[in-house]
Amino acid sequence: MSRRYTSFIRSLCLALIFSLGPLIVANYVLENFALQQAKQEARSIGERFITRSELTINEVVLELQSLETAGVVTCRRDHLDALREVVSKSAYMESIGIADASGKPMCLVPSRSLRGKPILTMLDDGAPLIGIGMTDQGYDSIKKAIISLRTPNGWRLFSEVSPLALNIEPGPEYLRGAVRTEVRLGPETIWATVGSLNLPEGESDTTIISQTSLSTWYPLVARVDINGYAALSLVGRLQIITAIVCATVAVLFLVIAVWYSWQPDNESEDEFVAAIKNNEFIPYYQPVIDIETGVLQGCEVLMRWRRENGEMVSPGQFMTYAETSGHIFEMTRRLMVQIIDEVGDLYEATPDLKISINLFAGHFKDRTIVEDVGELFQGSPIKLEQVVLEVTERQPLHDINAAKKIIAELQAMGVRIALDDVGTGHGGLAYLQKLGMDIVKIDKMFVDPLGQETSTARIADAIVELAENLGMGIIAEGVETYEQILHLRKLGVTAAQGYIFAAPLPGDAFLKFAEEHETGTRNIVAELDRNYEARQEEAQPAAAGS
Repeated sequence: MSRRYTSFIRSLCLALIFSLGPLIVANYVLENFALQQAKQEARSIGERFITRSELTINEVVLELQSLETAGVVTCRRDHLDALREVVSKSAYMESIGIADASGKPMCLVPSRSLRGKPILTMLDDGAPLIGIGMTDQGYDSIKKAIISLRTPNGWRLFSEVSPLALNIEPGPEYLRGAVRTEVRLGPETIWATVGSLNLPEGESDTTIISQTSLSTWYPLVARVDINGYAALSLVGRLQIITAIVCATVAVLFLVIAVWYSWQPDNESEDEFVAAIKNNEFIPYYQPVIDIETGVLQGCEVLMRWRRENGEMVSPGQFMTYAETSGHIFEMTRRLMVQIIDEVGDLYEATPDLKISINLFAGHFKDRTIVEDVGELFQGSPIKLEQVVLEVTERQPLHDINAAKKIIAELQAMGVRIALDDVGTGHGGLAYLQKLGMDIVKIDKMFVDPLGQETSTARIADAIVELAENLGMGIIAEGVETYEQILHLRKLGVTAAQGYIFAAPLPGDAFLKFAEEHETGTRNIVAELDRNYEARQEEAQPAAAGS
């Protein structure tokens, strides 16, 4: 049988399959996608509730510890004024007070009738320093939580957490009214029940999609249930369209399938490998500036793809493939070599400069990254003490113990480790303690609202305070306005990067930028300060005239 005839028979069989089975296949794929999407949404909803719960508890605990450190542990008038000031500034602390050893409140701000009833459990010798409990009061199925801190005089500072702390949108629009989230403190105590499944009469519980999220800091559990039939509404319209056009496009599907079958399987792979060998993946450098003095502290290295024809490809178009295919390891190694070649002389002449290189979760599965860093930077113009490796929180570290050992080895070599994207990903603030980080990088998401009276802005304040308590360095990312600089200064943050200073620069442009700042030819922070002062001076006569 000739090859052409064989191809004809194969094409005929494929056409028959596409004519008879498209609806079955399409419906299966769409429904499976909808259910998987619902599971992912359920995980995301649970993680949001856990993150909000952790941040709320952390905020309250930090405030109580600050009061206890300042000696505010009695019901004296000046102490009540201090409690009142804390409550007025907090987004979620509804009240704050002091209770005796029996749990009876001695005073409460804002004040209300206490009636001498215990609000906390009896204090005994085995009681923990920090206590978390629930009251019977609440709002819309969300209970009011009570967080307490034992004081040296045998009493307890406590705060009632507003139910609004967990008043979070339940998920995407198409799932509204079909999601129920239950947050528990321990196995039995329910903190909040948000939303409803709204199961139609006669619908089986087997259609429910459930996901559970756990806190790494506290005994918090978030269980999210989604009505499976509601989840399928995501693809309902697509199923209708598929049913209408399926018969007419069977031939088109066949042509596409045949065409793809004749393409080399490794065409895209070959292009990517060739790009790596040709060093088309190049470093761009975003300066890190001291926002008090304007001194250049170093830079963060960002990867860009510059094709042979000069076309620039954004990281969003290739980074996921690079990581999933495993090419990221060779790309990172080659990037380090280019960094040494391009800015090695600058860093050798300026030993105080730091250079940050981004890694992903896969780098912490074995010791390869330790060997690469040691081999490339040991004896190079860039010293190991100048290298900072950034671990992003957006990707989960599957083996925390292995990652901890690798990080410890790198730190023993003199390399510093930074946690990037803090508060936006999988690890939560637990990575700070478990992995022994040296530097915290505040994500742009939390820098944007600085200077505004929002709960998101308070998160940046909490991250800074936590990092300072742990003795870690702090760098703010995504700084774009002078007002953000002023707020960061108030928080005590001195290092920042963002477009207000400079966009990521190619090597020659970064060297020029560094030369201008090292020689004193230019000082961006001083320029910003002068511009701000000039605007203030212009505004004063205008205000006086009006």
